[in-house]
Amino acid sequence: MPKCLIIDDEPLARSIVAEYLQQYPEIAIAQECSDGFEGVKAIMQHHPDLIFLDIQMPKLNGFELLELVEQVPAVIFTTAYDAYAIKAFEANAVDYLLKPFSKARFEAAVNKWRDQRQAALPESAQKRLAETPGKQPEEQLRIVVKVGNNIRIIPVADVLYLEAYDDYVKIHTGEGVFLKKKTMGYFERALDPTRFVRVHRSYILSLPQLTRIEPLEKDAHVALLRNGARISLSKAGYTKLRAVLGL
Repeated sequence: MPKCLIIDDEPLARSIVAEYLQQYPEIAIAQECSDGFEGVKAIMQHHPDLIFLDIQMPKLNGFELLELVEQVPAVIFTTAYDAYAIKAFEANAVDYLLKPFSKARFEAAVNKWRDQRQAALPESAQKRLAETPGKQPEEQLRIVVKVGNNIRIIPVADVLYLEAYDDYVKIHTGEGVFLKKKTMGYFERALDPTRFVRVHRSYILSLPQLTRIEPLEKDAHVALLRNGARISLSKAGYTKLRAVLGL
């Protein structure tokens, strides 16, 4: 039997989804969650086939929640913020329900998921969902990571630089290094381009941490950071960095 989760900080919104789901006895509600932290834990515990996910929630928003989940289930967004509709569809969500939504609109979304499930939607679509930044204001101010079973929120002001590491990205901070299963391209799109610059295929540096640029042999250059780190600059990265610095 397919399982679903309802993740929304509004009790009334959760109850409406649960009520509408009563006409689908073949879909079991594994859990209702009132915030993003609870939602991440529930996804890890229940491995649902489908989640009904609000976007604007305290602690973690819906897009940040998806960043922390390795196996992303099918997602139907339920939110009052229609400004995020295009981003939700770009992220390959099954559907987007704008609150307050009717029972008929809800049925259309669920039926769409059922059709996609029968057609065996490619796993790559769900991977793209997790790889698409939500572009909400808080996402340019913080990075959420999993440390064991705990969730940690890192202010971007604490980030020194990011480094590619196989299927992960190392986030270097003054307190240590944290791993996040994302691509460098994801962070290049998600972070504030006036503060973070990708200077190499393997490095994104924080401009406030830059102290100077030193030349090496054969037109190569290296960036020196406040903590003493030396970051290699590709030719394109060096050109981009000079442009951002107005040099």
